[in-house]
Amino acid sequence: MTRGKRGAFTLIVTSLFCAAFSLLAPAMRAEPHALPQVWRRGASGDPGSLDPDKASTVLEATILSELFEGLVTLDAEGKIIPGVAEKWIVNADRTVYRFTFRPDARWSNGDKVVPEDFVFSFRRLMNPATGAQYANILYTLKNAEKVNKGKLPVTALGVRALGDNVLELTLEHPVPYLLEQITHLTALPLDPRNVAAYGDAFTKPSRLVSNGPFMLKEFFPDDRLVLVKNPYYYDAAHVKLEKEIFIPLEDRAAALRRFMAGEIDSYDDVPVDQIGFVRARLGSEFKVAPYLGGYYFAFDTRHPPFDDARVRRALSMVIDREFLANKIWGGTMQPAYSFVPPGIASYGTPTRVSWKNMDSFTREDLAKRLLREAGYGPGGKTLDVEIRFNTSENNKATAVAIADMWKVLGVTTHLYQTDSTSYYAFLHSGAPYDIARFGWFADYADAQNYLFLAESDNPGLNTAHFSDPTYDALMREAAESAGIARIALLHKAEALLLEQQPYLVLLFARSRNLVSKRLRGWVPNALDHHPGRYISIGPGQ
Repeated sequence: MTRGKRGAFTLIVTSLFCAAFSLLAPAMRAEPHALPQVWRRGASGDPGSLDPDKASTVLEATILSELFEGLVTLDAEGKIIPGVAEKWIVNADRTVYRFTFRPDARWSNGDKVVPEDFVFSFRRLMNPATGAQYANILYTLKNAEKVNKGKLPVTALGVRALGDNVLELTLEHPVPYLLEQITHLTALPLDPRNVAAYGDAFTKPSRLVSNGPFMLKEFFPDDRLVLVKNPYYYDAAHVKLEKEIFIPLEDRAAALRRFMAGEIDSYDDVPVDQIGFVRARLGSEFKVAPYLGGYYFAFDTRHPPFDDARVRRALSMVIDREFLANKIWGGTMQPAYSFVPPGIASYGTPTRVSWKNMDSFTREDLAKRLLREAGYGPGGKTLDVEIRFNTSENNKATAVAIADMWKVLGVTTHLYQTDSTSYYAFLHSGAPYDIARFGWFADYADAQNYLFLAESDNPGLNTAHFSDPTYDALMREAAESAGIARIALLHKAEALLLEQQPYLVLLFARSRNLVSKRLRGWVPNALDHHPGRYISIGPGQ
């Protein structure tokens, strides 16, 4: 009897539980957003700086674009859309832009973002005391170059606030790419009160105030950098992610293993010797797309033998770029014979090296003759060089292949690799070297964004330390020209640059991304730009 009552009670409870579960189950199955909205992003290393005025690498730009938002920004397809500014107008000669701020733009502490914040930020960028190596990218602003070189006070910069809602930018001359230019990290705002309170230490997780979709929560070098959703962001209601975790993985093979194990959701490279395996095994999770980027070697033109253009040209001529692109990089790169990559509509077909169509034997003979003229080779000096590169299987494989190609010229090559943070710190220090791996990915789609890398007054980014008065004059004239005349001058500058070869052009990039099927909203684009604002996590398919 007692057992019967206990049994009846158990049956009633079980039935009620099953009924309740049956009602909840469809709702649970219909709630994919119930998955943890955390994007685990494999990264090539740690950021060297989270100060927009001190940063320069692609990784730093990626993180900063999640933390901060400029006057305009980029959407998931890499297209320009309104940012802090909801609209703007331009005067007749296109030298004055007025940006009207959206009323709900806020800093991550809840304070309103106002035009004076941008005035402060642009002045800080151009202040020579800041030491911003990327400052010259915005020399388009009125008096920017003179301010940055200490010839005028920062108050002379062509930036001013018109009340609490409008920012005015005045330019030195019209530029067709101004909106693209101000999507760059140098045009990101800083909270003046945040910088005043902590000085250069304002970038620490417990201190940093930002205005983008995410805020800095944690940063443990060699372990992880964590961003969390910014509740004060004006579009926070549409931001699905609650957290982004950047995990530094310089070892591409290790990153691939972790991706396949489901420990990371994305990574922006693959080991070149495993591309065939990746294509076969991962299918649509391996995404290769056109990308405005170049892979070069930079010669230190300040000292022998690399101050001699004949040596630089000879070393360039004997490199089999098709072999590098197809065999070393598994078809995920393009052979490069120009400095500016193809795909920039306003520039047309880039100018190419004069020996592009020579057969390999003719190139080799010409290269040997150039080296003899420079005093190297049989009966002359031995050419002994060192190639520096940041650690990765891909960079090492490329350097090894090129060292082998140079043996035909009697060149002895040594390889020297360091981690990414140390490598870029070394390049930024201005210390002497022989040859250094150098990559450049477009800040904006204009040929000037590549060709300015060889201007003599661009010490922060002119890695080759190249200086040529004729080249500088062409670039200055192009900056003051427009339309067809401007493009013709840029082509002349590229032809001169290719003749001098301070940068050894090697390959043009295609983006190579591992992207989990869990990621929603990830769109391939020419800038390889993938804002977390548009990403969500769903069930794998």
